[in-house]
Parts: sequence; structure tokens; C-alpha cells
Amino acid sequence: MSDYQIKGFAAYKSTYQKSVKEPEAFWDEIASENFVWQKKWDTVLDWDFSKPEVKWFEGAQLNITENCIDRHLETRGDKTAILFEPNDPSEATQHITYNELSERVNRFANVLKSNGITKGDRVCIYLPMIPELAVSVLACARIGAIHSVVFAGFSSTALSTRINDSDCKMVITSDGSYRGEKTIDLKGIVDEALQECSVVETVLVAKRINSDIQMKEGRDKWLQLELGAASAFCKPEMMDAEDPLFILYTSGSTGMPKGMVHTTAGYMVYTAYTFSNVFQYQENDVYWCTADIGWITGHSYIVYGPLANGATTVIFEGTPSYPDCGRFWAIVEKHKVNQFYTAPTAIRALAKESLDNLEGYDLSSLKVLGTVGEPINEEAWHWYDENIGKKKCPIVDTWWQTETGGILISPIPNCTETKPTYATLPLPGTQPALFDENGVELEGNNLEGSLCIKYPWPSMARTIWGNHNRYRETYFSAFPGTYFTGDGALRDGDGFYRITGRVDDVIIVSGHNLGTAPIEDAINEHPLVAESAIVGFPHDIKGSALYGYVTLKEKALSRNPDDLRLEINQMIADLIGLIAKLDKIQFTNGLPKTRSGKIMRRILRKIACGEVDNLGDISTLLNPEVVEDIKENVI
Repeated sequence: MSDYQIKGFAAYKSTYQKSVKEPEAFWDEIASENFVWQKKWDTVLDWDFSKPEVKWFEGAQLNITENCIDRHLETRGDKTAILFEPNDPSEATQHITYNELSERVNRFANVLKSNGITKGDRVCIYLPMIPELAVSVLACARIGAIHSVVFAGFSSTALSTRINDSDCKMVITSDGSYRGEKTIDLKGIVDEALQECSVVETVLVAKRINSDIQMKEGRDKWLQLELGAASAFCKPEMMDAEDPLFILYTSGSTGMPKGMVHTTAGYMVYTAYTFSNVFQYQENDVYWCTADIGWITGHSYIVYGPLANGATTVIFEGTPSYPDCGRFWAIVEKHKVNQFYTAPTAIRALAKESLDNLEGYDLSSLKVLGTVGEPINEEAWHWYDENIGKKKCPIVDTWWQTETGGILISPIPNCTETKPTYATLPLPGTQPALFDENGVELEGNNLEGSLCIKYPWPSMARTIWGNHNRYRETYFSAFPGTYFTGDGALRDGDGFYRITGRVDDVIIVSGHNLGTAPIEDAINEHPLVAESAIVGFPHDIKGSALYGYVTLKEKALSRNPDDLRLEINQMIADLIGLIAKLDKIQFTNGLPKTRSGKIMRRILRKIACGEVDNLGDISTLLNPEVVEDIKENVI
């Protein structure tokens, strides 16, 4: 491998310019010099956003697991590939070397084959954050099966919907999972889901919590027994560059979840390249992303990106608050973690707690801090910078999506300047643009619009499984000739990008378009506020007015609520303007969130509008109990 890491701002500028002026030559060089190919491509890129159709490295043949495992064995065979930290801190950590990972993936791949899985078959993976999750993903890729990981916190209904949509032939699960002090009956959820699925032929069950579960004869098999009988060598299936690697479902603003299809070669090249640059990973570093592999962050920046670079990647089974709120920092100290990548939701939750939870932990190994999932508000950014990074670690506030496959806009540590709440500058190969409501591109700086990408990048999703028309309508119809992200953004005087929130989260108040994200940022500046969410509700005069759901820190309990409401609105008026003041402010014990940490504003909007009997399925939320509390205390 050549060193494709960017060092210094001058190098960033020259690399970016090359990637924009000669994108095909740029990616040809990156792909040629840093990966193993069985057959080289005939064409670097063929694309047409009007169809939309994108093909990278067409004609090439490869297997992604050769790039993530096999090519490292000679020089890194005894290096830790996966460092597994279990839920219970008293349980032993597992250090899985590249040699051991190779054997485990090969055995698992042979188990898949012996159970009738062949190239192109879809395999649903519904596992907790245990090593088998990463191994099963790689085993599918080894034989050319298309993996569809479903986060192991989704309900049986959500699981069956995804299994049926992609016609999965097999489900891989476990007897159960640990989450803090709780255990979850994953096998029971799978059994319930499969009552609605006729396509699944086999269920492989890993033992994790050793619970007494029902095994259906002829369908269910213990994974450990199958692995014990499998060969430790499986020849990698040769894949065409554009063969699907995986399907990953993401929620749409309406309707059925979208099964985003990511293909093999371009995804590999882009996730590996961005991992190396955004985290400035060095050979002996220990890298930790706290996400779940059930989300795109885990696919790209726990499994494929790190392993393609021969990195040591941490898989954490537990939660940031078990057995106490110092758990993250105990792990950082224990394994001397160098790069730490987490969600603003987790940062805000920990910032709400006493600083005593940080006492005694040595965080000096940290070199880079990252955030993912949503824009980070300024208060949380500074808490992270001061208390975790000790003002010595660049914070990479990364912007990307399930659909993009990899990070598109982010600082590069020690290359580009960081700025609180800003994702800053596009990575090489990314050509962002802002458009107004009339579809006109906005040139220059100090302006705001809809964020689009004008040119293909290698890791972009190619379609929605079984529904290419929905793919075209969702992402390529609003601003023809570009990929529309669905996000609004502003570009400041330095050309830095700040994501202002989903375009559909804009609320029109008295004819003024108000994005919820800046208002929430203003509220979160209040020293007693932990987090907030803004929605619109009908108003006789204004058309819509603003309703704020605000979670306070514990020390606010002694304060007069009406005084706090006045202070919050004054902060909004000071930071944004009088037009953005809230008509109603409800103090909450928490906000309803998805398992990935996103606030479910759809639910909050319905409650604010009095539609409390029409909230839909809330069972898949991380914390469905807060919905009842919010309904009872609605203003």
C-alpha cells in the first residue's frame, strides 16, 4: 500500500483540486496503488444522474475480504484486528488477530455455503455487538452473498418488513443480547418476525446469554456446532466491481424503509480512503467507533474502512452508562484508544452527568475525536473538546448519510481548521453545492440553501432495492443533474459548511422559514439545558408557531419553570431573533429517539398538534416510555 494520507492544509488543497479537476485520474491512482484486484477495470467511471446510473471501476474483479484480511496476513497476521470489549467489564476482552479473523471468516463462509447460501443470496443478520456480527458480515462478502444487517433493537415487525423486502434466505441471530443490566430475547423476536416471513429457510443461532430458547426443527441450527464442522479455508468468490455488497435500510420521511444498495469496489475504495484521512490512523493505533454495526457508521467505520487499512478496531457491546457513566473513559484508558468516534447524543448525555465520572481516567492516548449522526451543538462541542480532548485533540464533525456510504464533509486532523458546529470542508472527490428554492445554484460564500452533490463519488448507493424509481424520485428529481441530500446547509465566509438540518424540518412562521437546528443550538446554549427539539404546530395568526421540548439538567430542578422559559426565549431572541421565539416550551424527562440516536420529531410534531392517538408504532424507539410522559404533560 502507498501512503494516501493527506498531511497539512497545502496538501489538502492540492489533493482536493486534483480530485475535482481530474476525478477519474484521481480515483484511478488511489484504487490502483492501494488495493488488491484480480482483474483491473476497463472504465474508471460511467455515470448519468438523469437515469440515475453510476458505475465505478467497471470490469474490475475483486473480493473485498482479500483487501480487509488476506493481504494483511503476511505482515500483520499477529496484529489485533478486532478488540472486543463486552458489556460486563468483568468479562475478558477478546483480542482477535488478523490470522484468527481469517480463520473465523473462512469457517463461517463455509457454514453459509453448506446451508445453501450462494452468490447473490440475501442474508439477514440480527446480532448484538459481538464478534460474530463482524465475522458474519465478512463471511457473506467472502462468498458473494448480500448481507442485510438489521439493528438488534428493532421490533419483530421492523425485522420481518426488512426480511420480506429483500427476500432473505437466511437469518443469523443469537439466543439473546446484553444491554447494561438487561438481557433481550433476540431469538424470540426472530421467531415472531418469521411468522410473517415465508422466504427464510435457515436460522443460525449464536450462543451469547445461554438462555433457554426454542429451536425449530429443520430450520434453526446452533452456529457453534456448524462452525466446528467447517473447513478453515474458503476460496474468495470473485465479484464484479458493481456487484452488490450489502443492503442497509434507512427510514424515509414517509412510507416503507428504503433498502439502500451499496456495491463492492467503489465502496471499498472510498471507505478505506476516508477512514485513513479523517482519523489519520497510524500503524499501531487503536481506533474505536462506538456505533453499532447495524448502522452505516458501523459498516463503514468499524468493519470495512478500518480493516481495509489493517487497523485495530474496537467492538463494544455495552452502553456508555453501564456500570456507570465512566465506562467510555475506562475503555479509552484500558486500551489506550487513539481515535474515538461517537454521536453527539452520547456526548450530551454524558455532559449532563457530573464531571466526577471523568475523575482518575487517563485519556492522554487520544489523538483525534469524532462525531457522527447529526450536527453537534456548540455547548457539546466545547464540553467534548475541553473535558475529553483536553483542547489537544482535533474534533472531526463528520457529515454523511446511509446513502453516501462514507464521509463527504469533515475536517482532516491537523490539515483543515476545525470550527464548532461546522463539518467544514469537503473531502477529496466530493463536490457539494447549495441551491435555492428555484433550483438555482448559489455561488459564493455567506449563504444558505439545499445541499446537493454535483458529481459521483465511489461509495454512493446505487439504487433502492427493488425500487429504482423511488431512488430517482427521492434523490435526483428535486435538483436535476445532482444528488439531493435532503439537508439544508450554510456556507460561511471561509467556505466552511454547516448542516442546518433536514429541509423538511423547516417551519414557516409568519412567512419566515425557520430551520429547527439553529433554534435548538440556541436553546442548548443555556447552561441548564441538556437537549431540545423544536416542532411546528398550527397557529391562527402565524400559520405555524414553534413548540419546544426541552430536557433540563438535574441542577435545574430547583429553578422556577416560568423563569427558565423566559430565559430560554431570551437566548433565542438574542442569538436568532424575536421571530424564532417559542410559543410553548414543555420540559421533558427525555426525547423519543431512534436506536441510532436521532430524535423522532414526527412523534413530537403530532403530540404538539394534538394528534396523540395517531403516533404510529413507537416500539422500535430507544426509549418509548418517554412518549407517555410527554403526552401527559403536553401544554
